[in-house]
Amino acid sequence: MFVDLHVHERAFSLDSEMTLAQIVARAREMGMGGVCVTDHDSLGIREEAARYSREVNFPIFVGVEVLTVQGDIVAFGSPYAFQPRTIDAQEFINYVHCNGGACFSAHPFRNNQRGLEEHLAALRGLDGVEVLNGSTTLEANRTALEYAQKYGIQPLGASDAHCLSQLGKYVTWMPEEPKDLESFIRTLRSGTCRPAIWEDGAFRVVDTF
Repeated sequence: MFVDLHVHERAFSLDSEMTLAQIVARAREMGMGGVCVTDHDSLGIREEAARYSREVNFPIFVGVEVLTVQGDIVAFGSPYAFQPRTIDAQEFINYVHCNGGACFSAHPFRNNQRGLEEHLAALRGLDGVEVLNGSTTLEANRTALEYAQKYGIQPLGASDAHCLSQLGKYVTWMPEEPKDLESFIRTLRSGTCRPAIWEDGAFRVVDTF
């Protein structure tokens, strides 16, 4: 099953152009089995996403992209969002896991002062690293892959889409087909997911690039 792990919807991410309906329609068209809405420091879309997911019978997993003191982390299963730069990255990782969630480093080496960068070496408990991020240069993505391999962290792919043309550029292959957030988190934490790219009208799992 292919899932885009990092997508922004316009109601709570003001830099996004996409509605839930547009996101789901495009994801289905591309052959994804689900999509994740991970707005900036906000879980405001949860109730609407749950309602729409039931209405159209398509999995929408809601997480949050939190800007910690050290950089952005995407989390699922966290009951609260936080104000930007108010929580330490390790404290946030521990908090997410204590609440039964999962989290990964978003675009760690993008040149926007929001990635974890070298902090990846010291942090413990991340469930993954975006080694393919659709809004990040190939060189920076390759650096993320090097860190994931060196420190034994699961590599993931995600579009970080803010418009439909970005959606699904990179995704993650999951060995199971989770239908709810609990099973999604369990699969994400299993360490068996792999990054994939959209190429010639289909998704292709990759180990290197």
